[in-house]
Amino acid sequence: MRIRTRYPMMQAPLAGLMLTLLPLVGCATNPATGGRQLMLVSEAQESQMGLQQDEQILASGQVYEDPALQDYVQDLGSQLAAKSERPELPWTFRVLDEEIVNAFAAPGGYIYVTRGILSHLNSEAELATVLGHEIGHVTARHSANQISKQQLMGVGLAVGMILEPAVAAWSDVAQAGLGLAALKFSRDDERQADNLGLRYMVGAGYDPYQAPEVFDMLNRVTRASGAGAMPSWASTHPQPENRTDLIEGRLAEIEPLPPNLTVERRGYLQRLDGMVFGQNPREGYFEEELFRHPDLAFRIEFPRGWKTHNAKDLVAAVSPKQDAAIVLGLAEGENALRAAEEFARGESVRGERPRTGRINGLQAAWTRFEVATGDNAEDLAGRALFVQHGGKVYRIVGYTPRSRWSGYTQTIEASMQTFAKETDSRVLNVQPARVRLVRVEAPTTLSELHQRSGSSLSLDKTALLNDLQPDSRLSKGDLVKIVKGGPTIESGN
Repeated sequence: MRIRTRYPMMQAPLAGLMLTLLPLVGCATNPATGGRQLMLVSEAQESQMGLQQDEQILASGQVYEDPALQDYVQDLGSQLAAKSERPELPWTFRVLDEEIVNAFAAPGGYIYVTRGILSHLNSEAELATVLGHEIGHVTARHSANQISKQQLMGVGLAVGMILEPAVAAWSDVAQAGLGLAALKFSRDDERQADNLGLRYMVGAGYDPYQAPEVFDMLNRVTRASGAGAMPSWASTHPQPENRTDLIEGRLAEIEPLPPNLTVERRGYLQRLDGMVFGQNPREGYFEEELFRHPDLAFRIEFPRGWKTHNAKDLVAAVSPKQDAAIVLGLAEGENALRAAEEFARGESVRGERPRTGRINGLQAAWTRFEVATGDNAEDLAGRALFVQHGGKVYRIVGYTPRSRWSGYTQTIEASMQTFAKETDSRVLNVQPARVRLVRVEAPTTLSELHQRSGSSLSLDKTALLNDLQPDSRLSKGDLVKIVKGGPTIESGN
């Protein structure tokens, strides 16, 4: 566990002076546009940042386990990147095992798309739109430019950590689902990435007229998800005004287009058949405040009304006032007492001598602790519980600013006491929902097909998945994505 470092904001007069001196501090020529931009990060540093982030993603098990799909995305991305202004970068494209609809670029040529966004695309050209857009962020060095601005203004690149004042806990815990602090690009960056992506698509032989369909789909997904879908495409890709009009205007400028440009709908859809859709319950899922993990066979109930989040390496809940948190993860080793002792000896931690006992029949150890946060921030206080189960040790940490600990003690400790072995066969045997392709045998409507398909999704969500309307007409031979199986995914957290 680390404590996030805070940096004081630069005073306004000094900030203005620094902005005046930008041309003297560090500007470079944008390799994609030829324009000048602030750049305090070298290309070597940029590549190293991307490599380190990619290594973290690989180590955390966030990559979707489908080698054929991974190779497909890598091959398509490489074709597009070869048409860019920086073909020499070590271009790496990965599919992440995340249900959210998102894609993002790390510095140095590392591009990530989630299985969530792949399930909502409907052709290879649409995937080329997404990959081309993210390649544009890299070739134009948008990440490096944002990092340079943050360095200049002294705000740093703080990543969310577990032990820090809980007033910022929810946003940090949510970002932990992807193991990174996603940089937010400007609307100008987005417009530029759109234009560059179109250039790369055409260069690689893909129909750029599929691009508006992608951004319309992303808008529909954002509206359907509502507030709180974090992180998502919308959270890291601010929407330029009249984006579709801008793209269509740009398409008119690049006419005439080469003949026989590729769309490839059927082949793309066939690659999605069998892909996990939505939350994978094998990795744990919520039933209201109750978290259940089939593969690890445990359960725990978080306080009612707290905001919960299930990430790859932790499960967390944050109080309604965002001033307290409970975080569950794995500790090293197989002995609860030794893990508790190691925790109590941690840097900046003042822990009591651990006590031992049993929690719902499981061997456990616990300690009360305080953590010095520094930088004139209030110290934290909390309880850490370590439980042995299934050859692993689970660490459950509840904490809040020290002055508020007495008000949360009972709630946090009652939640910790609910950790137990999962024995319900319905839970232990649950399987994920998957995308299944249905071939239309006779003319019909999506509504009629949905009614007899046994879909796990509502009609509206099935329409969104296929970029159709509920009453859209279907022709014989059409392929339609239907989601089947899984827990009650419509109401899942």
